[in-house]
Amino acid sequence: MSESATSSLAVALFGEILISDQMIRSRLNRVLPKGMEISHFTLLNHLARSGEERSPAQLAKSFHVTRGAMTNTLSKLEWAGYVHIRPDWDDARRKMVSISPAGRSARDAAVAAITPIISEMVTELGEDRVRGALPVLRGLRAKLEEAE
Repeated sequence: MSESATSSLAVALFGEILISDQMIRSRLNRVLPKGMEISHFTLLNHLARSGEERSPAQLAKSFHVTRGAMTNTLSKLEWAGYVHIRPDWDDARRKMVSISPAGRSARDAAVAAITPIISEMVTELGEDRVRGALPVLRGLRAKLEEAE
């Protein structure tokens, strides 16, 4: 493939990903529980799935955001009662974050709200096609993480 063709393919791929991202976020924002943002859901989902406490710095690194952005999101989630933030007993300068029972319930409600939308998309696209796209998307994510 020529360099020009490769560049065109790359631009088309990223264009589709960016447009899809915007459209997915728009659809999900409409069905998430009142007051919940996608950033809140993804953080609660991460904490629920890992089952472990994490520091705000670890979370910021995992989500590729600044510590300030993570602190802002955590403050909103703490105010809503969705996370517990406690001092780190080993290092008083740090804090540790865990999901609260209310946060787990909110995350579960969000999953229940978005599952029909994403399941419908998978059904319409075809499970085999979606399964075939996953390695490409995972590879792209891995390359982007390497570049960080």
